[in-house]
Amino acid sequence: MDVKVWMYLAYLAVSIGLTIWVARALSRNGLVFLEDVFTDKRLADAINSLLVVGFYLLNLGYVTVAMKEARAVGTTSQALEELSMKVGWVLLVLGALHFFNVFALGRYRRGRLRQQAASHPPLAPVGYVPAQPGGRPVNPAGPVQSGPTHAGPTQAGPMPPAR
Repeated sequence: MDVKVWMYLAYLAVSIGLTIWVARALSRNGLVFLEDVFTDKRLADAINSLLVVGFYLLNLGYVTVAMKEARAVGTTSQALEELSMKVGWVLLVLGALHFFNVFALGRYRRGRLRQQAASHPPLAPVGYVPAQPGGRPVNPAGPVQSGPTHAGPTQAGPMPPAR
């Protein structure tokens, strides 16, 4: 087998392994988020399964389409360079799919939360504050004084006699 065939085999092994690992991690850790988004465990499980299938189809489809290399690969170093480019693109596609899913589900969740908030009427009052006599609140400290509140020299009272 020539170098290009080994590159293809390594590319498939790495790309499929990464796809399976990422799909399992997203499925396992994303289920909590989906249960919060959809509030129904059965629906969250079904959506999670559909997302995993779609993830596999999109990513493995990309992996197979991007596998072909038109240029000749003569040396091992060229094969490794091409392999790293191909795996790098697979990782970028995996990340883009992940962020798109999180963005779309986050928008759906925010809309659902807004809809829930709009459908709940405001809380009814629990009690009431009794009215004060005379319609004005009573000040327990007495009437409010107007004017300066500090004692100046003219307000101090008579001076003691000088000795």
